[in-house]
Amino acid sequence: MPIYTPPTEDMQFVLHDVLAVSAADIPGYDELERDFTAAVLDEAGKISAEVLAPLNATGDAEGCSLENGVVRTPKGFREAYEQVRTGGWIGLDADPDYGGQGMPYLMNTAVGEMFVSANMAFNMYWGLTHGAMSAIHAHGSDEQKASYLPKMIEGTWSGTMNLTEPHCGTDLGLIRTKADPQGDGTYAITGTKIWISAGEHDLTENIVHLLLAKIPGGPDGTKGISLFIVPKFLPDADGNPGRRNALQCAGLEQKMGIHGNATCVMDYDGATGFLVGEEHKGMRAMFTMMNEARLGVGLQGYAQGVVAYQNALAWAQERTQGRGLGAPANPDGPADPIMVHPDVRRNLMHQKSFVEGARAFALWGAQLIDRAARTGDAESETLISLLTPVIKGFLTDKGFETTVLAQQTLGGTGFTRAAGLEQFVRDARITMIYEGTNGIQSLDLVGRKLPQDGGKALMAFFDTVKGFIKDNEGDETLKAEFLEPLKAASKDLQTAAMYFMEQGMKQPANALAGSYDFMHLFGHVCLGLMWARMAAASRDALAAGHGNPAFHETKLATGRYYMARQLPATGLHLARITSGADTVMALPAEAF
Repeated sequence: MPIYTPPTEDMQFVLHDVLAVSAADIPGYDELERDFTAAVLDEAGKISAEVLAPLNATGDAEGCSLENGVVRTPKGFREAYEQVRTGGWIGLDADPDYGGQGMPYLMNTAVGEMFVSANMAFNMYWGLTHGAMSAIHAHGSDEQKASYLPKMIEGTWSGTMNLTEPHCGTDLGLIRTKADPQGDGTYAITGTKIWISAGEHDLTENIVHLLLAKIPGGPDGTKGISLFIVPKFLPDADGNPGRRNALQCAGLEQKMGIHGNATCVMDYDGATGFLVGEEHKGMRAMFTMMNEARLGVGLQGYAQGVVAYQNALAWAQERTQGRGLGAPANPDGPADPIMVHPDVRRNLMHQKSFVEGARAFALWGAQLIDRAARTGDAESETLISLLTPVIKGFLTDKGFETTVLAQQTLGGTGFTRAAGLEQFVRDARITMIYEGTNGIQSLDLVGRKLPQDGGKALMAFFDTVKGFIKDNEGDETLKAEFLEPLKAASKDLQTAAMYFMEQGMKQPANALAGSYDFMHLFGHVCLGLMWARMAAASRDALAAGHGNPAFHETKLATGRYYMARQLPATGLHLARITSGADTVMALPAEAF
């Protein structure tokens, strides 16, 4: 059975030593004192380790079942969901006016990492609800908010996102699901949606589907898309589940991973739907949910890397094979733990330096979201918009890579189901695909986000990097080991951006062919910045005699590894980018 240990000490370090949350000028952050965040994280960690993690392997093995239109979740899921629900975790950062606790999104992100590491498939049942709540809160009418949000926040109702159809995925302008006006303010929804996570299950008394459809006579393409609330049961006069709506789960997808989550084919046969916002303005409303989901998927990617790394480390500390260089590490036994071997250390350091850097990146992103939402700061809004495809694409690519490295640490045992590592690999793989494939993320980054407002967001990012370097350049050790590598990587990013600016109009294929490498180049610079910030925080703690010296020395050593062994990948990505599109597009289609 795989292990899971909540990384609360590292989370506290990022929150307080790196991000200095309780001193931040963001409304609500003054309440985030160390004792308070420790209490929240410890309780979430306890649920994660003791309730959710034990169900991960069994949920994967059992999966979900569909019988007569009813989906049954794996054994133990209903009882675990009730613990999560009654604990108030679903509405942790939700609006108190509708029953939420009103904590910052930052805390929901930290707690979410633990829930995902413990049991990703299970967490998805209320993870999608959170996104649906956000969309209704931002774009729904007062009546819709009052009808749906309290039930969803308390977890007795759940939510979904219905976009994809059998004939189209990314190109939503091709959807065929139609919404016929009924003359009473409602719409009859007819069509089929696929890959609907948590589309049908037995955990809640109602499921609120947020669905994209086209009203006849509207504009072509995405300009003609509207967003609708289509509940499984129509609320009665008292707001309770009433008449069953004309929708059903027509099938469950047989998937590579996340077996414990019901991924459904949903059929709508004249189902009653309620318009959210204005007609033909559905994409704007859905992007509220989709952007949040992309950030959540980025978290999923590295969170699977976290639990995979923990199990790889435990194996490397216990597994004995061969002798290391020098004196035996285990002189009383026939062999040493495989931790002594340099290549195993390289493997583990690669994993450790990624997951800790990714955690800091994700929490920094969450802080930017809070600053934008709670203060109206336009620069933070612009910056997190730019970083969203990087968080989703880079963290899921590297998160999957981390699970594979962890599996490799176990050798042949990692290939067996009993060890549990192969499940982390399978579960992590979907994060690179759903909520917009990572190729789409890179195109969004280069084609839409970079040129917006004349590159203002990217300039703000560069200013952040330059400001940090300037503030810390007096420390010679930090300068040599962290600031100079960060400066060089940032220069690679600037060179790549300039190349796109020069090529974008006259040779757009050159920019698009380099977009995926640019996303990874950008991701490495972001983690380089995070490691430099963490190094500065640990340096200050050691100088002041605060905290656990061993923790901070370990943090510095791990950061040095990232700066020396991972961050130089920016040079490779830059070389690929500036090679242009000629080699990529050289073969005619028929030559493949």
